[in-house]
Amino acid sequence: QVHLVESGGASVQTGGSLRLSCVVSGFFVNTYCMGWFRQAPGKEREGVATIDNYGNTRYVNSVKGRFTISQDNAKKILYLQMNNLEPGDAAMYYCAATTRSCTWAEFMPAEFIYWGQGTQVTVSS
Repeated sequence: QVHLVESGGASVQTGGSLRLSCVVSGFFVNTYCMGWFRQAPGKEREGVATIDNYGNTRYVNSVKGRFTISQDNAKKILYLQMNNLEPGDAAMYYCAATTRSCTWAEFMPAEFIYWGQGTQVTVSS
């Protein structure tokens, strides 16, 4: 049975850093395309970053150079290191997984079949 559990969300000031974690059970993180998504109130869920089983990463333009996605297969954990946070980064953050390739799934939430419950990130100016 597949479970994804996020943690690490918090309230930080602009310019601060957070590291989100997603503990996975039921499969190894490097066998699926893994992704981080976020959803702010009143907005659609958007993809933030993905990583495939080769370690190839993709980022939405708004976080390039500030966020880093990584995975520890032995610990079955997906990470999202977020630096230089901006108020626009505030959202509920979700980790997700798909059996499709990251190239196919891109940042489309509908292509990801497993989801965590989310962890809240708040950024104050």
